[in-house]
Amino acid sequence: MTQAKPPHALKIWRIDDKDIAHLRMDTQTLAQAAVCLRAGGLVAFPTETVYGLGADARNAEAIARLFVAKGRPSDNPLIVHVSSVAEAECIVSQIQDVEQRLMALFWPGALTIVMPVRAGAVCPAVIANGTRVAVRVPAHPVALELLRVAGIPIAAPSANRSGRPSPTCVQHVREDLNDRIDGIVDAGEAWMGIESTVVEVDGDQTVHVLRTGAVTAEMLIAAGFTVAHTALPRHPVAEMSTAPRAPGTKYKHYAPKGKLCVVEGAPRTVHRYIQKRVDDDASAGLRTAVLTFADQENIAAYRADMVIFLGPRGEVAPAAQRLYGALRACDSADIACIYTEATERTGMGAAYMDRLLRAASYDCVCI
Repeated sequence: MTQAKPPHALKIWRIDDKDIAHLRMDTQTLAQAAVCLRAGGLVAFPTETVYGLGADARNAEAIARLFVAKGRPSDNPLIVHVSSVAEAECIVSQIQDVEQRLMALFWPGALTIVMPVRAGAVCPAVIANGTRVAVRVPAHPVALELLRVAGIPIAAPSANRSGRPSPTCVQHVREDLNDRIDGIVDAGEAWMGIESTVVEVDGDQTVHVLRTGAVTAEMLIAAGFTVAHTALPRHPVAEMSTAPRAPGTKYKHYAPKGKLCVVEGAPRTVHRYIQKRVDDDASAGLRTAVLTFADQENIAAYRADMVIFLGPRGEVAPAAQRLYGALRACDSADIACIYTEATERTGMGAAYMDRLLRAASYDCVCI
């Protein structure tokens, strides 16, 4: 039986912030993490989106350990990370013209492309026994250097227990996987906080967005691509009926331990509604939290056990970077009921709302 717990103490490889800022990588330190990966180990590492849990995509035993460590369903495919287009060409059997253009414009970056897999390039569990593989070249300099030094394709879902909020720092990884993996490359906080966009190109050269992310539909359209817009699901039943076409698109994800409710509407109306719900919960003896876009100096306007400032209203990027940490903070404070203000579902807001609704099991109140 595959064991989730590694046979030795967790190793932390620290990369200095100054080196990252100047794009200087501690190759000797990363070489130690690379050796662990090549030996079949599980290593968490930073990308620009969130921390990923890496394993050799060709090593069936390592991939099996990864699924056990995360508690991930076996029909949920993994994203394979490589350091260059040339390496991507080694694991896919065909690259269309549109896919080449996507790579040229958005790699390295937060764009994952699903393409036909080259026979034998990765173990079957990585692609959920399918025929297509999800590939990306991350933009984080530490991730790129680790991939270069390792010299192998690395399958890397988010470095958290399946269903939990994704990790944006080492502490989050340790909360979920401390005794289940071999090591962590610590390079501070992830920059974006929202997972990559996943796309697939059909025979008509249309780019289908399978999972929203930091590369928005608007960005793709502005670059001249024909994009098939994917509406956000309103209920999990709709996405559970078929096998997932991309990672992170079938099961409940990103969820805190407490019950999360998303509230959409005019700011004043939303404020009144949330405060009434919070007061009712407090009367029932429940601990409450509010995630708000209100001005930071006015967050005390909400009366709750915890009030977390997501960022200025109308600015999604700061909220995206803070969201998963906020949900984990609620867990640490034993919050039973969490209420959060919604944002616009355009641009980066589409990805933000996708993650938020999944975390809330699609409990969304429109007022």
